[in-house]
Amino acid sequence: MPPSTSKPPLLPADISTSSSSKSTSQFSFKDATYDEVLEDLSSRFILNLPDEELSSIERVCFQVEQAHWYYEDFVRESNPRLPSLPLKKFSAMLFKACPMLHQWSHDHEEAFDRFMQYKTRVPVCGVIILNSKMDKCVLVKGWKASSGWGFPKGKINQNEKESDCAIREVLEETGCDVSDYVNEDEYIHTVVREQSITLFIVHGIPEDFQFKTRTRKEISKIEWFKLTDLPTWKRKKDAPGKFYLITPFIRVHHSP
Repeated sequence: MPPSTSKPPLLPADISTSSSSKSTSQFSFKDATYDEVLEDLSSRFILNLPDEELSSIERVCFQVEQAHWYYEDFVRESNPRLPSLPLKKFSAMLFKACPMLHQWSHDHEEAFDRFMQYKTRVPVCGVIILNSKMDKCVLVKGWKASSGWGFPKGKINQNEKESDCAIREVLEETGCDVSDYVNEDEYIHTVVREQSITLFIVHGIPEDFQFKTRTRKEISKIEWFKLTDLPTWKRKKDAPGKFYLITPFIRVHHSP
């Protein structure tokens, strides 16, 4: 689904983009103008990037996306009067506000489209967590109400090993350290819409493990599911919830 292009709500007068003097020397998002917020985010996510990162619009856009998440999760929490912004609108504003991004601001539309195409092709790694009996697996559900259930996974960083990416993402999404369980020879690999997805298979995780995500507003639920309850385990078997994210990895078993 393409990103929303709807116009964000207008800023109230007291948080307009015009700058104002501060009565305190310590910066606070709670009292910041919009210009000051963008300046702070530029400093946090863009200004200290190495030259090799700044030479690629795709890599720069990953940092812009990180700034967007920070804005939605932390800045707006401190200052609820600031509007929620779709990534495309936010990135256009940051491109104009940050001097190091001015070179792309005139063709932001093209740069954003290139990033979204690039993003869908970045390899993804994760883990299929099984219990000791190997009859249950762990699935995570996204934050939005419309999100489906899927295996914990995420995009690989530049020069990162697939197994390291999988371990990192699972730890972030579930709080479970599987570094001692991952065998680099035991994995499932597939390609979905030009995106390479590698899931390592681990087993022996206790069912009473207290899963707890380390992310903010990304994972809403973490639960064990019986493999036989998954929709494609048996042909035409219905199951509650949305499991479209796991269907490429679940083998179809025929009833006798």
